[in-house]
Amino acid sequence: MSESFFGPDIELGTPELQLPDELRAPVRAHLEKLRAYYMAANWARRSGFGVRPAVVVVDLALNWTRPGTQMGSNVEPVVEGTRRILTAARSAAVPIFFSTSEFDPDEFTGMANSKVQTDLKAGDASLMEIDPRLERRPDEKIFTKRWASCFAGTALRNMLTALQVDTVIVTGVSTSHCVYATCRDVSSSFRVVIPREAVGERCQIMHWTFLLDLDINVGDVMPVDEVLDYFGQLSAG
Repeated sequence: MSESFFGPDIELGTPELQLPDELRAPVRAHLEKLRAYYMAANWARRSGFGVRPAVVVVDLALNWTRPGTQMGSNVEPVVEGTRRILTAARSAAVPIFFSTSEFDPDEFTGMANSKVQTDLKAGDASLMEIDPRLERRPDEKIFTKRWASCFAGTALRNMLTALQVDTVIVTGVSTSHCVYATCRDVSSSFRVVIPREAVGERCQIMHWTFLLDLDINVGDVMPVDEVLDYFGQLSAG
C-alpha cells in the first residue's frame, strides 16, 4: 500500500482544533481522492529541484512555537523537521533565511492584522526571537515582515535573485496563512518545494487542505527525506 500524501497522522497543532476520531480517516481519504482526481487531469505536475536552492524558514519564532501563547500550538514536529532541513542545508552550503514579525503591540497594519486582536504586551518582544532549537547562525539572514508573505514589503526576492537562486524550500508556520502566502508569492519567480513534515498549522483540517492546494497549484510537497537526499547530492557534487 502506498504512503499517504499527508504522511503519518501525527499530533500537531491545538487539541481543540483537531478533527474528531470518527472524521479523521474519512476526511484524509476524501482529500486523497481529490488529489488523485487533479493528478489524472494533469494538475499537480512536478517542478522538481533546480541547481541553486535556498531555505526560507517562516515564523518559527517563540510566539508560534511555544504552546500557550496566542499564536502558539504544538508544532514540535515542524521544529524537528525544519531542524533536519537546516542541518543538511548547512552541510551543503545552501543559503538560509528566517522571518519573524515586527513587534509593536500598539500598531495594526491594515486588513491583515485587523482580523486578529493581538494580546502582545510591551514586555513580549522576546517572543519574536527565532526558536533557539533551530540554532540560527550569524550569517543566516533574519528579516521582519508586516504581512503574511515573506515577500510582501521585504527585500527577500532581491536577495534570492542576487544569489541566483532557482529553488526555494519553504518551512515553518502556518500552512494556511504565512507559509501559503509565501509559497504563492515565490512561485511566480522560483521553483517551490514544501517539505511536508516541516510545515504546520494549529488546525488539522486547514493544514491538510492548504497542503493539498499547495501541491496541486503552487509547488512540490514532498517528505523531508527527499529534500535531505537532494542536499546530500549537492554536498557530494
